[in-house]
Amino acid sequence: MSTLAVSVEKASGIGKKSFYSFEEMETFDSLTSKFSRTSDIYVQKVLRSILELLHEPVVPFIDWMNKAEKLGVIQSADSLISIRDLRNQIVHEYLPEAIQDLVPEVITLSKKLEENIATTRLFLEKRNWL
Repeated sequence: MSTLAVSVEKASGIGKKSFYSFEEMETFDSLTSKFSRTSDIYVQKVLRSILELLHEPVVPFIDWMNKAEKLGVIQSADSLISIRDLRNQIVHEYLPEAIQDLVPEVITLSKKLEENIATTRLFLEKRNWL
C-alpha cells in the first residue's frame, strides 16, 4: 500500500493534459500496475484467507463482498466491486493510449482501497489475528 500511495501522489501531480511525456506515461503505468497488484493481493490473498478463517463457504465475489461488509471485514462492498472491475479493465482490456483516462479513477479508487484495507486491519486486530 505504501508504494501505491507514493505512485498516487506522483500521478496526482501530473494533472490532465493533451500530451504526456514518456516519463509521465511511465508514472501512470506504474500507478495502474501497483493498483492492480495491491487489489489482487488484498482480495485474493487477504480476504480469501479471512473467508477460510471464518469457515464461510466459497461464494461468488459479489456475494462475498456483501457478506464481508455485513461482518465488518471491509468498509464497502460497492467500492471493492468497483475496484475489482477497474482492475479487470486494466489487466484484460488495457489500451496503452487510454491509460491517462484510467488514472483519475485509479486515484479515486486507490483511496477506497486504502480505506477498506484499514477496515480489514481493524477487524483482524479485534480478533487478535494480527
